[in-house]
Formats: sequence, C-alpha cells, structure tokens
Amino acid sequence: MKRPIIHFLKTTASSARDLAPIALVITFFQLFILQQPIPNMGEMITGSILVVVGLTFFVYGLEMGLFPIGESMAFAFAHKGSVFWLLCFAFCLGFGTTVAEPALIAVSQKAAKIAAQGGVIETTELAIKQYAQGLKFTVAFSVGIAAVIGVLRILKGWPIQWIIIGGYVLVVAMSIIAPEEIIGIAYDSGGVTTSTITVPLMTALGIGLASSIKGRNPMLDGFGLIALASLTPIIFVMAYGMLY
Repeated sequence: MKRPIIHFLKTTASSARDLAPIALVITFFQLFILQQPIPNMGEMITGSILVVVGLTFFVYGLEMGLFPIGESMAFAFAHKGSVFWLLCFAFCLGFGTTVAEPALIAVSQKAAKIAAQGGVIETTELAIKQYAQGLKFTVAFSVGIAAVIGVLRILKGWPIQWIIIGGYVLVVAMSIIAPEEIIGIAYDSGGVTTSTITVPLMTALGIGLASSIKGRNPMLDGFGLIALASLTPIIFVMAYGMLY
C-alpha cells in the first residue's frame, strides 16, 4: 500500500517541478519587466495547484492504464501473427484517439468559425458544423493511415528518415498549389493531433510491437509513430482544403 502512495507523491513532486519554470517566468516578467503586481493572486495560486494535481493524475493514469494496455495489445497482436488485424487495430487506434483529442476539437471548431467569417464557407450553423467535422475526421483518418504506415515500417524494418523526408517533400509541393487559407490550418493540425490521448497510446503501440518482434530494436524501431502522426495531417488537410 505504501509503495503506490510513495510513487504518487513522487509523481506530484515531479509535476510541480515541471511547472515551476513556467511560474518563475511569469512572475519575473510581471514583477521586473512589466513592474505590475500579479492580478488575482489567490485565483492564480489555486489554479496552479489544480494544474499540478490534474497533471499528476494524468501522468499516473498513463502509467497505470494507457501505456500498459497499448503495449500488451501490441504484444498480443504480434504473437497472434495476423498482419491484417494488427493493421486494422493500428488504424482504429490512430483514428479513435485523434477524434477524442480536445485540442483538435477546439482547433477545428475555431477554424470553421474563421472560415465562415472569411467567406470561405457559408455563415450558417450547419455549414460551420460540417466544416469542423470534416476537418476533424480528415485529421483522424490521416493519423489512422500514419499508424498503419508506422506499423508496416516496424514489421518491414524500413528506415524512418526516408519516409519523413519523402513526406515533407510532398508537404512542400502541396503548399505551393494548396489554397492559402488552408495552409496554416494544415500545419497546425499536425501539431494538435499529437497531444494528451494520441501520444501515449501510439508510443506504447510502437514500443510494444518493436519489443515483441525478433530482430527489432525498441530504441531504433519503436519510436517514430508520433512523427508520422504529425506529418500525415498536414498532407490530408491540404488535400481536404483543395477538394473542399
């Protein structure tokens, strides 16, 4: 019983230590550069404590649940020997985790509203909703494809650098012909997909799969899924903008 409590307290201390530089930067610039008192000090302290507690529970939950289940399922599919079902699982995992990403939901909704204000789409509620959903599901589909490519790379032993280089060459080429209004959204979509839900599960999938396949090195082959998950949304969202 004592060991989980000690581990939880260590996680709390680590979360507080990680957030300390942010607090110091804000305090320094507020007091010494702007030379103004920090507004709503009580609320800021309370909010900071809640952030530390929330981050602690989040990290603790990842260690207890998401990482182990991702690795165990990767082991199980590798031992089952069915490439088809492994690729299906990888696609569904990438798609499902991305749809649930809070950052992607927020960006897609904001992008739809700005598109309506800029005259790119109609200013009706239906048009805004359809644009936001289309953007969200396009990104989710692209991350599912990224997961499939990443799993195939681990199975075949393909070098990650050539895949990434080829992908960004395609990104540059598409940036030349894609509508200007979609380019910024596309680049941002690559960032918001790799957030709180997608990263731990995709990482666990890659490491678990590389660890369970003979001849694969988890350090060399287990990582790279997140890079692919950041790359493919840029390509797919620009294609979405060109078609839309």
